[in-house]
Amino acid sequence: MDGGVNGRVFVWRLLPWLVAVSLSACSQAPVQTPDDVPRAPEAATGLAAAAAPQRWQHWAVATAHPAASEAGATMLRQGGNALDAAIAVQLVLALVEPQSSGLGGGAFLLHWDGAGLQAWDGRETAPAAATESLFLDTAGQPMKLDAAVTGGRSVGTPGAVRMLEAAHRKHGHLPWARLFEPAITLAERGFVVGPRLAGLLRGADAEPLRRDPQAAAYFFRPSGTGPDEPLAVGERVRNPAFAAVLRRLATEGSKALHQGSMAADIVRRVRQYPGHPGVLSESDLAAYQPKQREPICTLWRHRYRVCGFPPPSSGHIAVMQMLGMLDQLPAPPPPLESGVPSPGFLHRYAEVARLAFADRAQYVADPDFVAPPAGRWSSLLDEPYLAQRATLVNDRRSLGTATAGEPAAPARSSQWAPQLDQPEYGTSHISIVDRQGHAVSMTTTIETAFGSRVMSDGGTGLPGGFLLNNELTDFAFAPRDAQGRPVANRVQPGKRPRSSMGPAMVFDTQAPAQTQLTLVMGSPGGSAIIHYNAKTLLGTLAWGLSPQATLDLPNFANDNGTTRLEAGRFPAATRDALQARGQRVVEQDLTSGAQVLQRVDGGWLGGADRRREGVVVGE
Repeated sequence: MDGGVNGRVFVWRLLPWLVAVSLSACSQAPVQTPDDVPRAPEAATGLAAAAAPQRWQHWAVATAHPAASEAGATMLRQGGNALDAAIAVQLVLALVEPQSSGLGGGAFLLHWDGAGLQAWDGRETAPAAATESLFLDTAGQPMKLDAAVTGGRSVGTPGAVRMLEAAHRKHGHLPWARLFEPAITLAERGFVVGPRLAGLLRGADAEPLRRDPQAAAYFFRPSGTGPDEPLAVGERVRNPAFAAVLRRLATEGSKALHQGSMAADIVRRVRQYPGHPGVLSESDLAAYQPKQREPICTLWRHRYRVCGFPPPSSGHIAVMQMLGMLDQLPAPPPPLESGVPSPGFLHRYAEVARLAFADRAQYVADPDFVAPPAGRWSSLLDEPYLAQRATLVNDRRSLGTATAGEPAAPARSSQWAPQLDQPEYGTSHISIVDRQGHAVSMTTTIETAFGSRVMSDGGTGLPGGFLLNNELTDFAFAPRDAQGRPVANRVQPGKRPRSSMGPAMVFDTQAPAQTQLTLVMGSPGGSAIIHYNAKTLLGTLAWGLSPQATLDLPNFANDNGTTRLEAGRFPAATRDALQARGQRVVEQDLTSGAQVLQRVDGGWLGGADRRREGVVVGE
């Protein structure tokens, strides 16, 4: 899991130093420090005291790493637009945050050009040779997650670079090659390892990297007396293979990745991984095509037009189902008590989340393979349907495990078997607004921390390179139920796995046309992205908090099972009150990484999740 480094204080004591050192390879710019008005008390947030808020009048870039934010800012200073900046950011993130996203992964991108909203789908696809039994063991049972993730079996056809190229061809302003310059410079001169990467390299998720010679040589150093030591905080790391790959992509475009020596190296490493080979082929890479889809926009609270990504993402549908059902319930309890979400709110939230995730497991999958219920995905968001689902919520007692509703005729709804619960992890998020008011919200991923743990040098023969995704583990491991009914999200050749990634933009229908864009947002976090995005919408637009105050609130989640509370952030009385209502409750790290930009008083107020290393840079 791309989860938290042990202890938030550890990260935040080192972050000011990290920002200074990381930006030494780039030109300097003002860095957004977290807003503290309004916000929950420090004792409630568990985060260090925040500095005064800053508003950006012209543009802002919010990413998960200071060097990536600065790369995007550099493009905007050079006259580029939001899309140009997003591409530069992604390339730097692939270097400095290799555990989360990169050339070997996929992404969903929303782009606002001032007149229309476009949804670009760069999600990975299953190889042509993949079958629905891909993750069944020799006894016909679903594999354990760790065994399925590591190695070539889990690698899907990457799509991020080809999608970004297609979007740039249509909407970019600066030359394609210029967008690569910040990442090439950092790869050649070296970047400074921060506490998040160093901490993850010391965790269990990184151990399989030692079995891949290319990855082991890059992420670990000989100790002289024992096992090789992982990269340490403050160490400067160069990545020659990555720099060489970027130089080719800058001059040749995505074709360099999807054909020729790079493609051959990727396929060789996938197919020859010891014990867990995959079926990816060079023809899969050559044939990959991104898709431009129609965003889903939903009116919320009679004012806000919330726009998100359609399937294969489940993010927008689940978030807006939950918010829609909450609005159907009478006499809402106070959402916050003593600066944290109240037990009454959390119980209701957990119940509507159960209902939304039950529908998600039943219906949502790649729309090129699976038809939506009632012939349209918006049937899951119709007000009468949500009102009917909301009647199942009882303020005194949890309903337990929810079953899917029937927005279509029962015979049509029951053709699919519900997908069994399985973990989802990882990702990074980028939010950008440029001087023209155009914007990008992009969530990007190689799935779990360090992806498949397979590293390619792009056929360069040089040290370093980039990690390949394990995105195929987002498909259902068990493709059918006991009655033989297929799961909508089962593996099929060429299919995109269901995702929780939820890049979003919100438009205020009561504002003048030229300033209706009011929120650019998203978060990493696997299936918990859905909950992090719901919290962002509620905090900023329903509860009146600033972006940073919203992000500082404790996290909470329920995927139609156990109610999860962010460890160390809620009083014991909250847990007791939820358990008294029949909730099964656990406390655990819930390491969101949200990046939020909100229009306020003619400018932009930024929020970068302080659970990770994100910052906002602006002007």
